Amino acid sequence: MAKEVINTDKAPAAIGTYSQAVKAGNTVYLSGQIPLVPETMELIEKFDEQVHQVFKNLTAVCEAAGGNLDQISKLNIFMLDLSHFATVNDIMSQYFTEPYPARAAIGVKELPKGAQIEMDAIMTLED
Repeated sequence: MAKEVINTDKAPAAIGTYSQAVKAGNTVYLSGQIPLVPETMELIEKFDEQVHQVFKNLTAVCEAAGGNLDQISKLNIFMLDLSHFATVNDIMSQYFTEPYPARAAIGVKELPKGAQIEMDAIMTLED
C-alpha cells in the first residue's frame, strides 16, 4: 500500500524528521501537534489556549487530508500536569461530537519547545 504525505501551511511545519501526517489507504496517522502558531512557530503560553491551539492544528492537518476531527478514531493526549485533565475534557467537548474517539491521556516529564500539551491521532476516512 502506497503512503501519501500530508502537509499544510495551516499547521506548524515539522520541526524534525517527520511528516505532519501520513495517509495509508483510508487511515491517516497524524503526528503530534504542540501549541505552536503556524504563522510564527511561536508557542502559546496559557494552558487552556495551548489546548485550543493544538485542536486548531489537528483540525488543519485533518482537513488537508480530506477529513475532520470527528473522523479521528484514536486520540493520544500527552500533558506535563494531569491535574489539567478536566480542562482538556471541557475544551475537547467544543471540538468533537459523539461518538467520541478512543483516547489516552498520559502524563509526561517533558514535551518539545516547552509545551504543556501535545496530541497525536489516527483518523479514518470514509471509503
